[in-house]
Amino acid sequence: GWKGEGELGLALSRGNSETESLNGKVGLSFEDARWKHALGFSALRQKGESGNTGDLELTANSYELSGSSGYKFSERAYVIGTLRYENDDFAPYEYQAIGSLGLGWYAIKNETTEWLFEGGPGYRRYREVATGQTDGQGVFRGVMGYKHVLTETTSLENELLVEAGSDNTYAQNDTGLVVKMNAKLALKAGLQFRHNSDVAPGLKKTDSLFTTNLVYSF
Repeated sequence: GWKGEGELGLALSRGNSETESLNGKVGLSFEDARWKHALGFSALRQKGESGNTGDLELTANSYELSGSSGYKFSERAYVIGTLRYENDDFAPYEYQAIGSLGLGWYAIKNETTEWLFEGGPGYRRYREVATGQTDGQGVFRGVMGYKHVLTETTSLENELLVEAGSDNTYAQNDTGLVVKMNAKLALKAGLQFRHNSDVAPGLKKTDSLFTTNLVYSF
């Protein structure tokens, strides 16, 4: 049946410097003998103190929606269709919308370890911040996902997403260490890297984000 997981992290500092940060994720997944589906939403909002005025100004503001549906040929092989929409006020693109169709394969799948690969062609639609122009291009989408149970209460997970096109290659890597407190609640330390190979002058190609979140499973 369906199962879900929600994450929330909040950080506030006051005094000599002032910052505010809020990030959250919600994910739903379903898997049976033939099908596997997933839906996800994530958001990040950060404010930092301006060096000139001392006022809090936005330094990050983004959200992402994603969905996938896969049909299994066997216990380890499947075909999958995916959709992803991203809106980021501080990225080289106002938005990106990507759809793809590909194949997936579990190199390892047992009670303690999962290691999967996905790959296939897709299409990306985007709007550039610098020019305001909307354009599209074919891409190759690839995913490598890894999960490993270290102990009864601790697990390690990592997911690498690559969307490679002729104009820009987007890559995102998420690493997380999850420690369960009980059957429903856990603490998660996460590190995310996001990279665009083609950016406007003055923008950095790589962004990083470290989070410590409370996780609720349902």
